[in-house]
Amino acid sequence: MKNLITALLSLTVAAVTAAPVEGWLHMRGPLQTGVSLEKQLPDKILTEDALWTADLPGRSTPTVANGRIFVVGHLGEGANLQEGLFCFDANTGEKLWERKFNDFLSDIIYTRYSASSPTIDPETGNLFYQGTQGIFASFTQDGEMLWQHSLMEALGRMTFPNGRTATPVVDRDLVITRGIMANWGAQGPPWDRFYGFDKKTGELVWAAKPGGRPKDSCFSSPALGWLDGKRVFYATTGDGSVVCANARTGEAIWQVPLFKAGINASVVVYKNDIAAAIYGTPYEPGQMVGLKIPHVQPTDANPVVVERKQVELWTVNISTSTSSPILVGDTIYVVAEKGELHSINIRTGKENWKIKLGIEQRNASPLFADGKIYLPMLENPGGSDEATGSHGAFYVIKPGKNEAKILSHAVLDGRCFGTPSVYNGKIYVQTTKKLYCFGKAGRSRGLAKSPKAKRWPKPSKAKRLQIVPSEILLAPGQAISFRTRKLDANGFLVEEVDGSRLKWESYIPPTAKVKARMNASFNERGQIVADKKMISSAGAFKATLGGLTGVIRGRVLPAPPLSENFEGFDLTEDSLADPGVKFAYPPLPWIGARFKFEVREKDGSNVLRKTIENKRLQRATVFIGEQSMSNYTVQADVLTDGRRRKMSDVGIINQRYYIVLKGNEQKIEINSNLDRIRVPERGSPPNYRWKANTWHTLKARIDVADDGSGIIRAKAWPRGEAEPKDWTLEFKHDNAHKSGSPGLFGFSPQVPVYIDNVTVTPNE
Repeated sequence: MKNLITALLSLTVAAVTAAPVEGWLHMRGPLQTGVSLEKQLPDKILTEDALWTADLPGRSTPTVANGRIFVVGHLGEGANLQEGLFCFDANTGEKLWERKFNDFLSDIIYTRYSASSPTIDPETGNLFYQGTQGIFASFTQDGEMLWQHSLMEALGRMTFPNGRTATPVVDRDLVITRGIMANWGAQGPPWDRFYGFDKKTGELVWAAKPGGRPKDSCFSSPALGWLDGKRVFYATTGDGSVVCANARTGEAIWQVPLFKAGINASVVVYKNDIAAAIYGTPYEPGQMVGLKIPHVQPTDANPVVVERKQVELWTVNISTSTSSPILVGDTIYVVAEKGELHSINIRTGKENWKIKLGIEQRNASPLFADGKIYLPMLENPGGSDEATGSHGAFYVIKPGKNEAKILSHAVLDGRCFGTPSVYNGKIYVQTTKKLYCFGKAGRSRGLAKSPKAKRWPKPSKAKRLQIVPSEILLAPGQAISFRTRKLDANGFLVEEVDGSRLKWESYIPPTAKVKARMNASFNERGQIVADKKMISSAGAFKATLGGLTGVIRGRVLPAPPLSENFEGFDLTEDSLADPGVKFAYPPLPWIGARFKFEVREKDGSNVLRKTIENKRLQRATVFIGEQSMSNYTVQADVLTDGRRRKMSDVGIINQRYYIVLKGNEQKIEINSNLDRIRVPERGSPPNYRWKANTWHTLKARIDVADDGSGIIRAKAWPRGEAEPKDWTLEFKHDNAHKSGSPGLFGFSPQVPVYIDNVTVTPNE
């Protein structure tokens, strides 16, 4: 069954345990603060005394449960590099299994992979993983996949050269993740969004955008807590704010703007009363600030914007871009951008002490356990034979009230971006070359039980409906069922209800730019059934039961053959950029098209035009199909404005490969990540001469062999001329992408590009 996800779930397969799972289940530990309650841990870390090592580069924090550790890493080089989830025996380092995925359609540079960490569900022991390219999946502890999304193709998740990728958080029945997303409809504008998924089925429960328009990517981990009777999460966002949202519904509560760039360090929360955040970039110094948590209630779907001066308790001139603070009692430990470890009182902002450990820090955060701080530093500060830049440092520090003492300093092979973890007497840390385990084999006497979770409040009177899944993708004629819940005013479950009792109606939000309806209806069982017509559509439905309401949204996308010539669009919108010009919004069901493309008239026909007004959106990827599609050919007519030395790039997407006409380079190019797959290579001579303001036809086909390799073929020719028999360009990928949505691409830094007559046909 097609849906928003690729569903592989079977409840008979799910690893459900009778008792809660113990271990280091999340990168921030059992208290969400980077603190372990464990005792009898080593005072010194020496490289030569490692219990075991594994050759697995990455920037991840290992998580631990049931005698196994789980970590994100990457293997291979060039076009064959893959990132994934790896499982090792905690005592021996024996690799038990791996699940690897290709990078695709990303702009990650160098080897900036594996920045996220696996999260373990304390109820079932199942794992949650988000890859750099946007693969979001759940696995059993034996590595069997339960469900999977491609967030890029399903929700418009964007990637960034820094590779920062969020780590999921589990809250009872939900797994929450985040990213900069450009979906469709009201969720079309690029935004730092949070998503709550049903952890067992992978169905989307809610979507949230508690911050403002993003200025940068953000991968901080949400901190779960309580506020005014609600289960909430606190987080920093890509617009430079600290935010609070309802973790059961995604509803935004408040936002405190702090910085003019995105904030990547996680928030620490003291007694549900004070939130401390730190911000900055390598080029723009920031601060650490303590905020009195505001008690406000939004009056609509937007958060209450609280001015910093209204809630600021203290400010300290300490800056960091990606390393998160930890909280031990009322003391914050945080590593500044230039390598100093600071001790700060969270109630007063008073600095207790600081100690210089390195020259800079990236990503890695301290870990506190057994009265000691375990801290990797990006690079070893020198003074030894190892060259700075290829080796990291690992410190054990004894913090005091007024000073800190270094207990040991080890040099590790590879730079240290990953935060360490600890469980059962062992300390784990990953570098850009290796995975290390320090400590003793066997069971430690210093183990501590995880703290008991707070008892959740009893729900009050039902006030709304929550319908799951909240967003769907159907094929023509397909039917799916919903689960319907009554929630109280705070978002807690009152009861499950029979979906056949709901009254459904098509719903167009008052703020909708495109007044469109999803071609679907409901049967007597309460299932939604897509119309059998082979046309795409998108829209929303409202459900009513006893005065309570809930809304779902969805799309219908047919399988190939597909075609779009844009002649069915009425150009009725007034362009603000070009007064007097009319346009239409792009097809509503297309992911990532809104604000990046628009339909305009050119040469007597309606065509798709790449916008150029917003410089943040000059590079655009649009998905027009379903993520499991394969074995098809894509064709489109393309054109760039400009002149000989001032042209833009335009292309199509086939099965997670870009096929692009490069204007200034005068090339046809196949790529999937410019550092991994780029054919022909950078600097090669032109292979296709084409002129500005002239239409050309671009075509691409992918053929995957039984051994998993694939041939990517591309050709281009002037529109109106006979199609050449031979392909202009061919590339063999040893581990080809097996599926992926067709799509469109435009890169228009100065002049617009145009696309017309898009077709997707099954391979013969």
